[in-house]
Amino acid sequence: MLGWSLVFFLVAVIAAALGFGGIAGAATGIAKILFFVFLALLIISLVAQAARGRPPKL
Repeated sequence: MLGWSLVFFLVAVIAAALGFGGIAGAATGIAKILFFVFLALLIISLVAQAARGRPPKL
């Protein structure tokens, strides 16, 4: 039990350091860009698979 409390304490300290340090803002921008890149790749993949005559597996 004490081990888990130490793990969660360390996670909270790391999250606080990243959040208060301003790194979280940069990570948010990168996450938004990656979301749209992978969304575009998903759409391209589904269209390419449908063009081959196979229905997309979701």
